[in-house]
Amino acid sequence: MEKIKDYIASNSDRFLEELFELIRIPSVSSSEAHKGDMIKTAEAVREALLKAGADEVQIMDTQGHPVVYGEKLVDSSLPTVLVYGHYDVQPAEPLELWKSPPFEPEVRDGKIYARGADDDKGQLFMHVKAFEFMVAEEKLPCNVKFMIEGEEEIGSPSLKQFCRENKELLKSDVILISDTTMISLDVPSITTGLRGLSYLQVEVTGPNRDLHSGLYGGAVANPVNVLSNMISQLTDESNRITIPGFYDDVIEASKEERNEMAKAPFDLGAYKGALDIEEVDGEKGYSTIERTGIRPSLDVCGIWGGFTGEGAKTVLPSKAYAKISMRLVPNQDSERVDQLFEDYFKSIAPAGVKVVVRSLHGGQGYVSPIDTAAYQAASKAVEETFGKKPVPFRSGGSIPIVSDFEEVLGVKSILLGFGLESDAIHSPNENYPLDNFFRGIETIPYFYKYFSEMS
Repeated sequence: MEKIKDYIASNSDRFLEELFELIRIPSVSSSEAHKGDMIKTAEAVREALLKAGADEVQIMDTQGHPVVYGEKLVDSSLPTVLVYGHYDVQPAEPLELWKSPPFEPEVRDGKIYARGADDDKGQLFMHVKAFEFMVAEEKLPCNVKFMIEGEEEIGSPSLKQFCRENKELLKSDVILISDTTMISLDVPSITTGLRGLSYLQVEVTGPNRDLHSGLYGGAVANPVNVLSNMISQLTDESNRITIPGFYDDVIEASKEERNEMAKAPFDLGAYKGALDIEEVDGEKGYSTIERTGIRPSLDVCGIWGGFTGEGAKTVLPSKAYAKISMRLVPNQDSERVDQLFEDYFKSIAPAGVKVVVRSLHGGQGYVSPIDTAAYQAASKAVEETFGKKPVPFRSGGSIPIVSDFEEVLGVKSILLGFGLESDAIHSPNENYPLDNFFRGIETIPYFYKYFSEMS
């Protein structure tokens, strides 16, 4: 493994150009207009894995976008690592907020700027290049399989069934994932927990058509006004969620666990400064780290209705809409939360409107134990390249399919991510520091080495 730094240094320009070729394909899974780009990206991932040294790679159909499966089986007596990643990306809009075109990667100030630079093409590509090194140097100490999907950004609706149908093909000893963040390059960390997700769209309908706000205003329920009022009733003055039964399955973190979380370095002033806000907000009685790590939350991700164009149009809208995201903690069931939300939301609607609630996607939370051989191998690998023992850290984000992996495949996942909170994933000007990209390529081979030795 001592040659990995030299290998990266001598191939860094090639690595970046190959990554940029992948990023240039706008693989937006939520858009029907990009269906052809999804196929093109899957083919590009297939070619990258074959070029890196996989013995077999195939593009496998699902009910939605295809999965790219690859493998290199060294010896059946050796442990097997299943690498999971995704080649789809979030929409790039609003385009006017990007400093450079989202699908034309550009390096500025030591960072790659592009949609997918971090989430997840950049982090996925680290695995491809680390694998390439191990194959080229004949250093691969275990069997490696790849499962790269194209629907993570829309909740992985097809992947659970794909796993059921291909359980034997995907058989492994651990699942290795790089789709998360670490605290910083100076304070490396390994994600040990993810929040679950319940993501819904609500529709409030009043009159059967848009009305003149002068002739009807004050006499007919305005769906935008009503929706705004209903949303305000979803949380109380302490920022606790008011849905009856919502907290029934929430397991309260122990005092000891909260004390351990408090040891993680966190600069509140720098956090506020990076976001250009004067004060943080959230559930009273919890720190910022706790609010995103061990507590559920509810947020409106989008709201619209009526006339929103330039100028004035005095209209009382017929309909109003909102998209609402609830991040859940382990032990909360997303389907149950969906139903609790729908029951409550309809119960607080006034008689003058009709309400429809539609579930868009969701999934369970996940906690990874730190006493396993896989975690210890990841910890040693990070310590090898960063010079510091990583901190176990719970993320506020969600990867719903991770809990499904454990349910269907019976395998634990290691969340060995190298992104940073400042990478602006899902936002304009998404970026990924070159240091993180290359450090990830350096670290991953050590995980294979230590995991094989410990298994």
